[in-house]
Amino acid sequence: ADIYERTAEELARRGLGCECLGGGRLAHRPEERRIHVYGYSVGFGRADHSVTTEKLKAEYPDYEITWADEGY
Repeated sequence: ADIYERTAEELARRGLGCECLGGGRLAHRPEERRIHVYGYSVGFGRADHSVTTEKLKAEYPDYEITWADEGY
């Protein structure tokens, strides 16, 4: 929620709006070049982790990126 609030405020200063579609967590293991997306946000619910994973794959093509709905 803290990150969302800061981002929403910054966007508002630029005349833009945003909406949080859900949350989750990232487990980043740079030494293994792996990122795992999982979990949910108590306040915002679960994001669509398949979308997050595709965005991460575009940014980190040399990483193994996985996701699961389990976990917190």
